[in-house]
Amino acid sequence: MKFSIEQRDPLSKARAAVVTTDHGEIETPIFMPVGTVGTVKAVQQKELVSDINAQIILGNTYHLYLRPGTEILHKAGGLHQFMNWEKPILTDSGGFQVFSLASSRKKSENGVRFKSHIDGSYHLFTPEKSMEIQRYIGGDIIMAFDELTGIPAEYHDAKRAMNVTHRWLERCRVWLDNNPEFYKHKQTLFPIVQGNDFKDLRQESAKYISDFNAEGNAIGGLSVGEPEEVMYEMTDLVTDILPKEKPRYLMGVGTPWNILEGIALGVDMFDCVMPTRNARNGMLFTWNGVMNMKNAKWKDNFDALDENGTSFVDHYYSKAYVRHLFNAQEFLGKQIASLHNLAFYLDLVRVAREHLLAGDFTQWKNQIIPQLKTRL
Repeated sequence: MKFSIEQRDPLSKARAAVVTTDHGEIETPIFMPVGTVGTVKAVQQKELVSDINAQIILGNTYHLYLRPGTEILHKAGGLHQFMNWEKPILTDSGGFQVFSLASSRKKSENGVRFKSHIDGSYHLFTPEKSMEIQRYIGGDIIMAFDELTGIPAEYHDAKRAMNVTHRWLERCRVWLDNNPEFYKHKQTLFPIVQGNDFKDLRQESAKYISDFNAEGNAIGGLSVGEPEEVMYEMTDLVTDILPKEKPRYLMGVGTPWNILEGIALGVDMFDCVMPTRNARNGMLFTWNGVMNMKNAKWKDNFDALDENGTSFVDHYYSKAYVRHLFNAQEFLGKQIASLHNLAFYLDLVRVAREHLLAGDFTQWKNQIIPQLKTRL
């Protein structure tokens, strides 16, 4: 993997860059649509390329391990071949999903034993197992297996989880060193900074991860319910320490304004289920603000869904029609909204990149964020 910085913002830590993988280039800052089980919900792969302009998508280790399973993925030649996706893929480690199974998991130094949400069967994820599964999936960028705690948490719990994460990282590297790629493309490991909302732990973890000397780094354990200000503060601390010449990925973030603030703090890569999850509930993000498509105000509004939108659905359908689809509980409404939101998120980072290259990113960001937060 190669990371080339093209332009730095003079008033913030933001930068425009290019990540080069064996499956193509990724222009950063970038948003990665979440394809949890080998599909971005309600969106075809062809639309991801032709309409949404996605450059990279995310696959989930926990879910793909359970369905369809590593045997099927390996027989197919990896997730790229299985889902017919020719561009880069990033896979998470399964750590967050295991964290969210609080009532049915048991943690130890070796790993985490958990119960499947599908059939109740028991499984054990270790750092080595996570690496093996991600080898089978075949992501271009793979994540180290980590342990996180919710916010707030007790200091000793956060410190223990951080230390476990660091020890597991070493085990991930050892396993990868002893087990070459299954497919013909390179897989790059990103370690994950943890530490909850404790400044000293975040700084300690960022220094440890920096010394690990990976080709890129991730920031985890945020966007789990804490105030936005805390997320920004922890991100700011960490990006001051992580190597400036390597890509940084802020996991699970977030709203359009979260992403712009994250870019200003030196983050290059983002992912979140928010654009598709909120779309399925009728919430659309636009350059003019947030629209609730179930609102009666759109009942007889026959204007285009979003006159500033880049997806074909924005000009093909009216607000009144999309509102009708949601009220009638027609699945087409969810599809239209998902296409719109994903196209908007990719347009957001594209325009942010343009302003970075032009040298006026910070001024533009400060002007546009209040507009993005407006409730329409």
